[in-house]
Amino acid sequence: MARRKRNSVVVVGSSNTDMILRVARVPRPGETLLGGLFSTAPGGKGANQAVAAARAGGSVAFVARLGSDSLGDDALAGFMREGINISHVVRDPSRPSGVALIFVGDDGENSIGVAGGANQRLSPRDVAAAGRLIAGARVLLLQLETPLATVEAAADIGDRAGIEVILNPAPAQSLPDSLLRKIALLTPNETEASMLTGTRVTDVASATRAARALQRRGARNVIVTLGANGALVASGDEASWVPGFKVKAVDTTAAGDVFNGALAVRLAEGCPIIDAVRFAHAAAAISVTRSGAQPSIPTRSEINARLRR
Repeated sequence: MARRKRNSVVVVGSSNTDMILRVARVPRPGETLLGGLFSTAPGGKGANQAVAAARAGGSVAFVARLGSDSLGDDALAGFMREGINISHVVRDPSRPSGVALIFVGDDGENSIGVAGGANQRLSPRDVAAAGRLIAGARVLLLQLETPLATVEAAADIGDRAGIEVILNPAPAQSLPDSLLRKIALLTPNETEASMLTGTRVTDVASATRAARALQRRGARNVIVTLGANGALVASGDEASWVPGFKVKAVDTTAAGDVFNGALAVRLAEGCPIIDAVRFAHAAAAISVTRSGAQPSIPTRSEINARLRR
């Protein structure tokens, strides 16, 4: 196999168009709120992470499915502008491109519903077709907006090739231990860690307990993120708390995706995990001060400037 490029990251995942309504607060069930500003932006957890990795300085390839529609055309053009390898982005004539409907409150909190469309047809066969591409990367980054069988197939290729497989287990769902055993780094937030372990995660101590439980199930390393409060890093027998950055949040929609994309690049570059988490914290902190998913994602120079401050 050819020598792996130092900053190479392959992302397997979803691509959506975000339709965003800014309102005073996220509506309660059964409630209608008038007013607000409507906009659209490229999104989807996989696409967000691919763009975040590319802007953070990675050499990025994306494995995904888009509909054969105008939303898919726009998404593909965006990936090309970011310099992302799209050789394994499949156009699907039978399903529309994915769409996410997002309410964003004035406090930056959000509520999201997703129509997966073509994302739900990303298959193990698609992943197998990209097998050489995946095996040639330094890091494989996965999420859960595509079928679990597809995620498992990608993790299997990455694990057999000896590359670092990162799984961001979002949106939260139950996961088999057979998958966790192939994961070098699991990155749940507090909600996802709580669901996966049955431990209510609210602070450093509970995050540590959840991380250890996930390691016992097979994940070699675990990062439990708690937003601006920081992250608990369980690496081997060590556990460290890495503080976050305090900023005024405008929109938290893509913060987790930005964190994971930036983290993947620094790990692909051989950075120690604690330093990689600080870099990822800085990227996520910048993103929440801006509106939209991909429009909020910072560049490498912006992240470095934030770290210097």
